[in-house]
Amino acid sequence: MSAAPSPFARSGAVSRRALLAGLSAAALSVTAGRSGPASAQAAPVKLRIGVIPILGAAPIFVADKEGWLKRAGLDATFTIFESGPNMIQALASGTIDVYVAGVAPLIVARSRGIDVRVVTATAVEEMTFVATGRLARHFAPGVSTAEAFRRHRAAAGAPARLATQPAGSVPNTTLQHWLWEVGKVDRADVTVVPMGIDATQQAVLVGAVEGATVREPAVTIIQGRDPGIKLVALGGEMFPGQPGTVVAATGAFLDKHPTQAQGLVDAIVKAVRLIQEEPARAAPHIEAALGKGITDVATIRKALASPASRFVADPRAIVDATAAMQRYQVTLGSLDKELPLDGLFEPGYVLKAAASQ
Repeated sequence: MSAAPSPFARSGAVSRRALLAGLSAAALSVTAGRSGPASAQAAPVKLRIGVIPILGAAPIFVADKEGWLKRAGLDATFTIFESGPNMIQALASGTIDVYVAGVAPLIVARSRGIDVRVVTATAVEEMTFVATGRLARHFAPGVSTAEAFRRHRAAAGAPARLATQPAGSVPNTTLQHWLWEVGKVDRADVTVVPMGIDATQQAVLVGAVEGATVREPAVTIIQGRDPGIKLVALGGEMFPGQPGTVVAATGAFLDKHPTQAQGLVDAIVKAVRLIQEEPARAAPHIEAALGKGITDVATIRKALASPASRFVADPRAIVDATAAMQRYQVTLGSLDKELPLDGLFEPGYVLKAAASQ
């Protein structure tokens, strides 16, 4: 008669099966950690973003507030700058990874050996010109731009003071193009005063200048506070196809973190679409980033509907206008010579984002 199986043998068999199952589970866990869902739990990549607080930068704020940057594996922090040229210094010192501002300073940066590349646009033809009451009254129907400035100087006994950002910036270049090339204004009739964005807005409101280049939401804010301030010229009139805000990243970040770089662009393309199709949803995110207690969601919604607001993600839309702006900067002397744009624009990220969405 055969002996009954030992309880210990039965117990041992179960233990071996459990051990094998445990080893298999552990192996699967290791594999998943390498290439499966667990990879989403890896430490996020730190992303230091420099940005000018204007409506054209709204897509980066919307992408952040919607959680899309975090979902792309990015831990984003923001530093506010007053102008693009100032931000170039931060790029050069390695204190920011991403630049969100006008494209013109990037050309100069690359000429100085800074490896930075435009991965997406966000807006075009943002820059406008507004005039305070003293100057605005001369912009009557049928009166040319040059004549309006001439009449102001005759009445005030001094040239009109116009605030804009530093030489080499998109606002400065756009203003001068409008004055000298489009309006054929006599240089004796105006004085261009470079200053930061916030200072420009305040100078207009307190009447320290007669006119200024401003972007949304500043246009809506200052006209709301002083209805006598007149929107005189839109971006397309000042510089046709005027290249606006772009998102550029350092070569070091793009090369080291290609997956996260694509995730950044995916998020921005998605944000541009949200702003275009659901501005009511996007407005609170933008107000949270730009409001600073001086505006509200209703003002942001009005600014989004402004003719000065044109959101575009594809950087190819601004290549020709960027080349034209560079040529004009050489004419102004803010750039020594035309520099090659080869390598500045990398549209592949946007094309891939569009195909996947």
